[in-house]
Amino acid sequence: MRMLLIAGAFATVSWPGAPSLAQSYPVKPVRYVVAFAAGDSPDIVARLVADRLSRMWGQQVVVENRVGAGGTIAGAAVAIAPPDGYTLFHCNIASSAIAAALYPKLPYDPLRDFAMVSRIATTANALIVHPSLPATSVAEFIAYAKANPGKISYGSPGVGTSPHLFMELFKSIAGINVVHIAYKGAMPALADVMGGQIPVMLANLPALLPHVNSGKVRALAVTSAKRTVQLSAVPTMIESGVPDYVVTAWYGMCAPGATPEPILEKLHTDLITTLQAPDVQQRLSDLVIDVAPTSRDEFTAFIRSEIGRWAEVVKNAGIPPQ
Repeated sequence: MRMLLIAGAFATVSWPGAPSLAQSYPVKPVRYVVAFAAGDSPDIVARLVADRLSRMWGQQVVVENRVGAGGTIAGAAVAIAPPDGYTLFHCNIASSAIAAALYPKLPYDPLRDFAMVSRIATTANALIVHPSLPATSVAEFIAYAKANPGKISYGSPGVGTSPHLFMELFKSIAGINVVHIAYKGAMPALADVMGGQIPVMLANLPALLPHVNSGKVRALAVTSAKRTVQLSAVPTMIESGVPDYVVTAWYGMCAPGATPEPILEKLHTDLITTLQAPDVQQRLSDLVIDVAPTSRDEFTAFIRSEIGRWAEVVKNAGIPPQ
């Protein structure tokens, strides 16, 4: 509550000379808060953007990793930061959509306490199984799961993470009963799938790709609307007979809610320029990440729709408040 009151207080601040402020912005280093560990796919994207903006502005954009509580630690830090453009947030599906349904005492409002700059990118997931599982397609997996209700376990990076909710949505649509095992991160869960300790997982493609290519795990489907270039032989969930199933992890740039309009416009313009650079697009494509910029209003509307979507999944799956 204290954080919300502080954030609300900033909303009353007037910004005389804001246009000239934006023309000179930034005049000192900018802090870019990331809710993921260094080396994770979202962190790699954030650092790529930060490096390009640093060169464009002649001011350092410093990536600060603040991991924990489903991204809400990072989100809370930015929500109460001065709304002057010098603290930005690498907002994401966990902190800005799922958290609203999962944390009843969330110390910020994902819409009211942030100004959206643009979505940056999306990342498809893939449904993978250990090669020993007698399923080479989604249909075969569903049939196997229905024949063995409650006997199959799947792993996720933790309760309320996007892979957890993506799998719960899949379970609901497919009408299957598989048991969730929460790990402390994606890599321990993936290691157990490769080792055969658990048979199935739904996780981000960038981490999975080398293990799919090596044959350590079998990819049954990707969760994006279209097939990915790197796994062109693997069908989408919709192609596999799972209706209306399109889900991707996403991340973008947000700022504290009362950040002046001219600064937000400059951030949007410079971020879009960065994302349009051919070398940036190629680097993200190599990581199996799709560049997906939006207008500021489009990003706000997108987050609002995501909040509603995942609140329904949390409710239907009976996931307890965290």
